[in-house]
Amino acid sequence: MKKIMTNFIATPSRTQAIMKEHRFSVKKSLGQNFLIDVNILTHIIDSAGIDSDSNVIEIGPGIGSLTEQLALKAKKVVAFEIDQRLKPVLASTLEPYDNIKIIFEDILKADIESIIKNEFSPGEKIHIVANLPYYITTPILLRLLHDKLPIDTMTVMMQKEVAERMAAKPNTKAYGSLTIAVQYYTNAEIVMEVPRTVFLPQPNVTSSVLHLDLKAKKDVDVQDENLFFEIIRASFVHRRKTILNNLSVFYKEKITKSDLSLILTEIDIDPKRRGESISIEEYAKISNRFLKIL
Repeated sequence: MKKIMTNFIATPSRTQAIMKEHRFSVKKSLGQNFLIDVNILTHIIDSAGIDSDSNVIEIGPGIGSLTEQLALKAKKVVAFEIDQRLKPVLASTLEPYDNIKIIFEDILKADIESIIKNEFSPGEKIHIVANLPYYITTPILLRLLHDKLPIDTMTVMMQKEVAERMAAKPNTKAYGSLTIAVQYYTNAEIVMEVPRTVFLPQPNVTSSVLHLDLKAKKDVDVQDENLFFEIIRASFVHRRKTILNNLSVFYKEKITKSDLSLILTEIDIDPKRRGESISIEEYAKISNRFLKIL
């Protein structure tokens, strides 16, 4: 494998030169903001724990800035890119590396499970590392988590506020249904904040890198995941309302408000609490109890 140790893609001058050579202009609709700081990329990869035994799935390689740095550390990199205009660009920028495969397909439509089976050997560690398009960060992550793919960790760049919501604790403004959806499957930690000045073009928001360590075994026993997530979504329809008011409106055709209040009290959940004060463990209790009556 040839390894290029100078003239990296992720510099302002090289990025501009690549875009000029290929007459490539970014599409705001695809959330294209290219990283131009190798130190930031190195920190992301180190936070992901990537080494020579690691297989990596990248989403949205752009012109290959992060892909290149991953190829220098990882065993193999499989990257999904939706923008067909980048085919000649990536063919040129990543030509020196023989451990990269680019799949020009929408990650939300791809058969990721089959691709993992075809591209990686059974039992090998698989990590997702990506500078995610901000407009579609949440659908991508939730799809990957709900599909229960054989992935060990995800280390992803996203809008700071979204990262804070995913890593939030109960009784905070950021805590909500997204928090619980992510933390049900993972241990979430913000590992760094990234200024807008290290992107070309610069985004309008500050970014953060979130590391998600997927749980081999869930912390809570949930008997019906669909009901569990339905109750969570219902509990946050109106954040300022109590859990009793939110759930009684959502389930008004199935259970009376007074019966609902009794059930919550029975499992030691104060009906006057708001959804943001309730832990994942407590939502599991609510869900498992509701399963018997709904």
